Amino acid sequence: MILVRHTTPAGADGICYGRLDLALADSFETEAAAVRAALPPGPWRLISSPATRCRLLAERLGQPVTLDPRLAEMDFGAWEGLRWDDIPRGILDPWCADFVTARPPGGETFTELAARARAVAAEIAVRPDAAQTVAVTHSGVIRALVTAARGLPLADAFTLSVPFGSVHIL
Repeated sequence: MILVRHTTPAGADGICYGRLDLALADSFETEAAAVRAALPPGPWRLISSPATRCRLLAERLGQPVTLDPRLAEMDFGAWEGLRWDDIPRGILDPWCADFVTARPPGGETFTELAARARAVAAEIAVRPDAAQTVAVTHSGVIRALVTAARGLPLADAFTLSVPFGSVHIL
């Protein structure tokens, strides 16, 4: 399985976004070409988060795309679209101290994200066809799957580097 993080979103600096459907930066075409060049030759089975920033990249990769909502980024609930600096420290700090099991107001835990991402990976692992799968998704999903593949605890997820447009082979 090959995991690809979406390219740079527009206007995301300092903003809490997970499910927020952001537009793509002006660098999209260049970044998409670099992602395509970093992938092995197809054909592959191509799946994607339904978020525009993932779907548009997946569509540029030249294979039919299946959208899977389980590949969506973490739901930050009431924090979506807020500046990180505007979230009260008394609410944000406890979440930061235990992001694995703490829940943003109205959102989901990182454990819940990991469970749905790992369910997708488990289904792919038992597919009878030989096609390699490329999943265009988000940093949270990639971190959850890479920690599982490496036998690391979820608490170590943010020690992993997952830049925009990065490719991760499991």
